[in-house]
Amino acid sequence: MERELALEFVRVTELAALSAARWMGRGDKHEADGAATSAMRAMFDTVAIRGTVVIGEGEMDEAPMLYIGEQVGNGQGPEVDVAVDPLEGTELVAKGLNNALAVLAIANKGNLLHAPDMYMEKLAVGPLLAGKLSLADPLETTLNRAAEILGKPLSNLTIMILDRERHREQIQTLRRVGVRIKLLSDGDVAGAMAPAMAESGIDMYVGSGGAPEGVLAAAALCCLGGELQGRLLPADEEEYNRCIQMGLDDPRKILTMEDMVGTDDVIFAATGITPGEFLNGVRYLPDLRAETHSIVMRAKTKTIRFIQSIHYLPNKAHINEI
Repeated sequence: MERELALEFVRVTELAALSAARWMGRGDKHEADGAATSAMRAMFDTVAIRGTVVIGEGEMDEAPMLYIGEQVGNGQGPEVDVAVDPLEGTELVAKGLNNALAVLAIANKGNLLHAPDMYMEKLAVGPLLAGKLSLADPLETTLNRAAEILGKPLSNLTIMILDRERHREQIQTLRRVGVRIKLLSDGDVAGAMAPAMAESGIDMYVGSGGAPEGVLAAAALCCLGGELQGRLLPADEEEYNRCIQMGLDDPRKILTMEDMVGTDDVIFAATGITPGEFLNGVRYLPDLRAETHSIVMRAKTKTIRFIQSIHYLPNKAHINEI
């Protein structure tokens, strides 16, 4: 992929974030998600790619745009797989809470996992623990191994996990072992990225969340030098068969980074919608301007760029139409 595309992908997440931010705290997650999706789809038309959405807003009959299989881009440039979450954290925007993002990942065609819309068990770590832990091990074993590798007592480990009833046993284990816990209300992608961001203070992310979000997080961690291991959790025979239909011979096997994002290049971009662990949210300024804070990363070079932009809102035609 041409490196010049990285900035074009940031423009896509910026417009989605600006569109969703107008709905912050208004209690309508559907309108916020719709605004972000519409803006992201419109901006893709300006990007020189021949893209196919492999992770998006749902199947063709479930989503009017950015559906799985939809072609995006202006029809020129490289053939790529596209994974998107125009609004990662719909509840966060609706309630005015932190860590909502507009997110996308791009890889050369055939590299991104076509993850079905179901839960995935996840273990995400930063560079110091990458390749040294296994999702197959019991959680307590993993914690002890991580503490040993990092050279600090268990009581100084900080583990992030979504605050969900399904995680009751894992949270009990974390508390019994004595690690510090940061419960996350929403924002699965940001949570899985946190261990690879030194400023977050998070050593590990565990628990289950959406499988599509797992692939997006794996793309980010590939760029950051971290690691995400995943295992799909089909709830019934129908979901199990859906995995088979999507090309997964063993739906319950542990998925590696290579399984999820391939071994080729991948670009990840995100823009903060509400303030978060490592990205500021959209901030409205005088004179009809707004500030965005974005990150764009490329696995091939391991370059990480933070981009702060000032937008003159009257020139954002798509937002004004919304």
